[in-house]
Amino acid sequence: MQAPQVTLAAPAVATPQGCTNLKLRQLMRRVAQHYDAEMARCGLKTTQYSLLSHVLKLGPLRPGDLAQAMRMQPSTLTRNLRPLQDAGWVALEQGTDARSRLVRITETGQRKRQEAQQCWKTAQLALNTTLGHERVLALHRLVDESLELLGPGAGHADGED
Repeated sequence: MQAPQVTLAAPAVATPQGCTNLKLRQLMRRVAQHYDAEMARCGLKTTQYSLLSHVLKLGPLRPGDLAQAMRMQPSTLTRNLRPLQDAGWVALEQGTDARSRLVRITETGQRKRQEAQQCWKTAQLALNTTLGHERVLALHRLVDESLELLGPGAGHADGED
């Protein structure tokens, strides 16, 4: 006599619960607080460090091109550049004609950026240690894949980056 065949039910597939946007914002706030705390030691905000890094790498360049490269609204860029100009870390100079301007990093700005790079590195290494290298790699992979799936221009730049 043959044993009756038993059909096993497929395991239940977990359904995402809660708001993905909220969860991502919570993670982003926590990560930003981590970086901001370290960057404060050198007197910069993470957005200011990012601006200095972009201008160093890409500049001198027009403010509109910088805003585009950073996926930032021009008005947000202008607001974020002001403290860097006031500190003497970037300069807004005349461009190729009387109406155009170019943003460039100054020597003082290059030194400040180099100092800040050490603070950023400390924050990055501490985060890698706290989360674990495998989790950080998996997170990067998941974010990259998600961005690819969402496609270019899926959202509007908000200037926080």
